[in-house]
Amino acid sequence: DLGYLPRVAFNLDNLFKKARSCGKQALTMCMGFGCNAAGVTSCRIIDSPRERLIAVLTNNFVPCNGRFPTLLAMATIFVAGGLAYSAQMIVATAVITGLVLIGIGVTFLTSWCLSRTILQGEVSALILELPPYRRPQIGAVIYRSIIDRTIFVLMRAVVVAAPAGALIWILGNVQIGQLSIIGHLAHWLNPFGQLIGLDGFILLAFILGFPANEIVLPILIMSYLAVGQMTEFQSLEELRRLLVTNGWTWLTAVNMMLFSLLHWPCATTLLTVFKETKSFKWTFMAFLLPTTIAITVCFSVAQLVRSLGLV
Repeated sequence: DLGYLPRVAFNLDNLFKKARSCGKQALTMCMGFGCNAAGVTSCRIIDSPRERLIAVLTNNFVPCNGRFPTLLAMATIFVAGGLAYSAQMIVATAVITGLVLIGIGVTFLTSWCLSRTILQGEVSALILELPPYRRPQIGAVIYRSIIDRTIFVLMRAVVVAAPAGALIWILGNVQIGQLSIIGHLAHWLNPFGQLIGLDGFILLAFILGFPANEIVLPILIMSYLAVGQMTEFQSLEELRRLLVTNGWTWLTAVNMMLFSLLHWPCATTLLTVFKETKSFKWTFMAFLLPTTIAITVCFSVAQLVRSLGLV
């Protein structure tokens, strides 16, 4: 409402053209920092169907609010943990900034690859009215933020999250032998998890956290503690001790952050992708593309570090 966002798109258009996409994608990425589902919805502002699809498929590489708590916890515990408190904040901030830049870099690279393969086409000219700078209308901002964006997105989240919560409770409380169903599934996933620098419990936490990224870390804690409900620790030091006890190293933490940054969209985002594209094909692609990239990156990092004998 201030009138500045169109200028952001205009100033960044040449940069996005090098990735054969549109400068308006900068605005959809900004929305993605709050919520990827809202970012996907905002792709409507892109006129070209090809460039709109590119923006939809790559919006997930911008970390949303649901992923920041996990990223901050890992950066603080394993990267800045041994420093003074003031230095911890600086180092953790630098790590998060680096991860955001990695996500933006992956967005540009993936956009370029998509435009050279399955979404080939000419780059469209940016036609955009630059409105005058003006004083925002507070009432209109609040209405659009609460009604048009927050309420509609939350309604989609509830549709997916309610059944998922019941499923997680069942998996955590039903025992088969000496282990819960979660324990059995985690052990089954463990070989693949170790291959990409994680473990079975981490992979299962991401799978069960499909409804919302916010619950990945609570599910992981619940699984490690073998309790029947999601819980959180009062301090990061307690969390650090739990993770180290379960075999975590700095490599595990790095791959946890990379996987959290790059992995599949949450259920609400995928539901929004289907609503916007009306296509099962592109919805599946929105799931497959980041999943493949996340696994490839984590596998490469894990194998490189192990081959160099750094862990």
